[in-house]
Amino acid sequence: MKNSLIIALDFPNKQEVFQFLEPFADEKLFLKVGMELFYQEGPQIIHELKEREHQIFLDLKLHDIPNTVYGAMKGLARLGCDLVNVHAAGGKQMMTAALEGLEAGTLSGRRRSACIAVTQLTSTSEMQMQEEQLIGVSLQESVLHYASVAKEAGLDGVVCSSQEVVPIRERIGHEFLTVTPGIRLSSDSVGDQKRVATPELAREFGAAAIVVGRGITRAANPFESYQAYKQAWEGVRS
Repeated sequence: MKNSLIIALDFPNKQEVFQFLEPFADEKLFLKVGMELFYQEGPQIIHELKEREHQIFLDLKLHDIPNTVYGAMKGLARLGCDLVNVHAAGGKQMMTAALEGLEAGTLSGRRRSACIAVTQLTSTSEMQMQEEQLIGVSLQESVLHYASVAKEAGLDGVVCSSQEVVPIRERIGHEFLTVTPGIRLSSDSVGDQKRVATPELAREFGAAAIVVGRGITRAANPFESYQAYKQAWEGVRS
């Protein structure tokens, strides 16, 4: 899990997914399946990607009453994903229920999926958070609070921006996973993201993993772009 580059498969169907994956040949990847793809293709897309020996981050951001999240996670556990997530805003009881569901649904002899909590989306600015969510503290303090509650609930880590990695590590420790989207090369468009960082900066801050979507999936040559991100993330000079 640590030091992973996760590619966000933000595609509407599996045909586009497997077309995208063709240039990668037999390379084993860490792939994120989000709501757009999972809601169209269902569990079968997970099975097919797992058959190709890819690692999977199932990014459904569960946020509901504890009993519902327990049941949902119990079912998702059977898919054997490597990483799943919930929204930290659902609260400590909900996050604890998510873990209990994962443990109950994990097949005998298998390791349960790692579970992390979304803190504040990287598309959210501090002004948006304060005005629309009516959270009066700074964005960093909000993220740190959510991370602390996730840790208390027993979760393995959080989704946060690279800017929050250092204070999370200082408060909670280095073993607590920090998965960071909003990653762009210096030449990339920022798009709808607000809190972005380069792979080099994310590595310097100590992020456990980075998530890259359009910078790779919408590139003219996705495999070359993947290699550029990977080298930057791993600190390899070209």
